Parts: sequence; C-alpha cells; structure tokens
Amino acid sequence: MGRYKSIANRSVWISGVRHLSKSDAVLKRLIKRTGTEKAWKNAKEWWEPDHYGSLVKSIIFQQISGSAGDSILNRFKALYDGKLPSPKVFLKTKERAVRDAGISPQKYSYLKDLCERILDGRLELKKFEKMDDPRIIEELDEVRGIGRWTAEMYLIGTLRRTDVFPVDDLGIRKAAQKAYQMRKLPDAGKLLKLSEGWRPYRTIASIYLWDSMD
Repeated sequence: MGRYKSIANRSVWISGVRHLSKSDAVLKRLIKRTGTEKAWKNAKEWWEPDHYGSLVKSIIFQQISGSAGDSILNRFKALYDGKLPSPKVFLKTKERAVRDAGISPQKYSYLKDLCERILDGRLELKKFEKMDDPRIIEELDEVRGIGRWTAEMYLIGTLRRTDVFPVDDLGIRKAAQKAYQMRKLPDAGKLLKLSEGWRPYRTIASIYLWDSMD
C-alpha cells in the first residue's frame, strides 16, 4: 500500500498496541482484557479488500440493521448470479429490478452516482492507496450518500490505515463514555483531545473501544 502502514500487518498492530498501552492507562486495561491477538483477529473479520464492493455494501447497509442489510444484499447479488455487479453492469440494470431487490429509491441514486463516477474517471479508487486520509475523505464525500463516517469506515476496513478515529460514530462515543467514566456522551472535540496521545495508531484504539462494548 505504498508508503502507508497497514494494520493488517501484524508487526504494525503489535507496535500500535504497545504505543497505546504506554500512552493511556484506560486503553491499557481494555487491551489487556481483550488481548492482542483476539482483537487483531476480530478486526480482520470485517476487513473488505474490494474497494468498490466495500462502498456498495456500505451504501446498502446505511440506517438499517445488520440482518436486514444482509437480506437485501443477498437479494441484490441474486440479480447477478450471487456476485456484486460491476459499475457498467449495474448501470445497465433496470431500476425496477434493483428496487424489487429491496434497494430504496434513495440508495439506488447513491449506487448510480458511485458507478457513474467510477466509469467516467471522476473517482479512481485504486489511486486511494497512495493518497493521504483527508484527501480520500474529501473525494468520497463528493459521492451522493457517502459522508465522512462511511469514508472513515472505508479507510479502516479496506485501506486499513492506522490513524483513523471516527469521532462521530455512536459506538465510539458510548465506548469512550463508559471506559473513561464520563457523565455525558463526549463530543468530537473532546474525543479528539482525548486521542491526541494515541497517534499514529488511533484506528487500533477505535477497534479496542468497539470491542469493549461486546
């Protein structure tokens, strides 16, 4: 992945765990409770190396439960022999057929915009491997239906960047509130201040915070 380190690399993960344990007593406790290898294994289970597929799935799963998302995704893939369609194939599919698979009109428009941008070259996903995080977020934010949170999940789950901290994620906010015994849900500013000493491994910290709520 060019010059960018990846949390899929075990040595990077271990270095991150050591850094976080030294820099934050609360994280040290969370890390000890979950364990180094278990958290790494948990993280790998939801990594999605397919750039395009990752974004398609994130759009389909927006604002619905995991089980509902799985059901709609499977019905959608059934239109294409159990696989995700290429952007070109998707754009050739009649909207009615996609809608009948459970895709809402709004999400159909999001998928259409994503596919059109990929085909006409406005969005070159492979180039993201050599781009910095803020620039990737900026480009993805231009796609209909893809905001900062979805872009951050893409950075973590597909590009596996080491220093992503989704401060607007409700799970992160609740986990931080519980772990640091805060009276109220922390806002983005408070979380950013809290995480300053975690750099450049805030992705790993995020994963431990998520795991702490299981």
